[in-house]
Amino acid sequence: MPSIRRSYIGLLGSKLALLVCTAIASSASFGGETATAKAIRGLMPQVDQFIQAEIQRQKVPGLALGIISGDDVVAAKGYGYANVELSVPVSAETIFQSGSIGKAFTGMATMLEVEDGKIALDDPISKYFPGAPDSWASITVRNLLNHTSGIADYAEPDATAQLDGKPPFDYRRDYSEEELAKIAYRLPLDFPPGSQWHYSDTGYMVLGILLDRASGRFYGDVLTDRVFKPLGMKTARLISEADIVNNRAAGYRLVDGQLKNQEWVSPTLNSTADGALYLSVRDFIAWGRGLRAQAILKPASWAEVYTPAHLQNGRQYPYGFGWYLGSAHGKPWYQHCGSWQGFRACISRYLADDLTIIVLENLAEANPARVIDGVANLVDPELPKLEHEK
Repeated sequence: MPSIRRSYIGLLGSKLALLVCTAIASSASFGGETATAKAIRGLMPQVDQFIQAEIQRQKVPGLALGIISGDDVVAAKGYGYANVELSVPVSAETIFQSGSIGKAFTGMATMLEVEDGKIALDDPISKYFPGAPDSWASITVRNLLNHTSGIADYAEPDATAQLDGKPPFDYRRDYSEEELAKIAYRLPLDFPPGSQWHYSDTGYMVLGILLDRASGRFYGDVLTDRVFKPLGMKTARLISEADIVNNRAAGYRLVDGQLKNQEWVSPTLNSTADGALYLSVRDFIAWGRGLRAQAILKPASWAEVYTPAHLQNGRQYPYGFGWYLGSAHGKPWYQHCGSWQGFRACISRYLADDLTIIVLENLAEANPARVIDGVANLVDPELPKLEHEK
């Protein structure tokens, strides 16, 4: 990895304090801006000041912000640098990696296949994985979606410790879907399926393979044709480091306080269904409007997406299909964050305030939840804190 001198961090901070690349979107497409949107727009000087302070405190090279009030786009803008080496500023068109925010899209792809009759939420996944271990017999598609399958998370040390101390993946190796499935078979169950909740990237990786086997189409192609294009998400796509991707940001990490480039990951592990998308703030805004309109899916499918996980002991866990579920001012609050390969991202939707905030950052150690909380606090001090949920 190329080295960057420690003194560059100070130089970067001074540049960020001066650089705010703004691409404010125009008012809503439905006949003018609401009073709420105008009020939030009036707070933008305080928002800018807060974010400038945060990116210096967090040592973040670049940050993109989206704020939607109803269908009015209050802000779609960038701060700092998408590429430090080339001094390329962040804009509303800058492409960031999604990390686990991508799970909500995998949930949508799954529900599309459910609506098409190709899978059922309560199908045992062994129907699609005939080579699965006996311990998988009672795991359902629903269990994968809401993290109640019990399959250990490949990213966690506890899972790898039970595989002869070796990580389940060589992150620089390409795998076939069958090889990925066999790796998942080797991971232990943390608990009997449906009895508890535990976040599992492995579960969503398995889900992506299942979607391919059930529909005959790669889940990323389903998203492109049936989600991204209909919603007008013009630059959303799966990650590819080989393709030429306009406005792609570089991912970074801090090593002993010095800024370094992200570590390289194989194409296989940059295309799994647990979160491997490229998205800009403009893409997220188009998606946010689609979520607000409950587009693409049928009402019954959206109800499933936002249903908390039901455990065997009768209790519920506040997680749906790719969304953490909460309440703000007596109405639903949906949110999720993600991290991968030098990027961090969060989206938070407060239905009572009809407000959506999106923050994308290109640093592994960044804290976009803190940024969302700060912006939300300026808009409505009584909104719950996302950072406390993590």
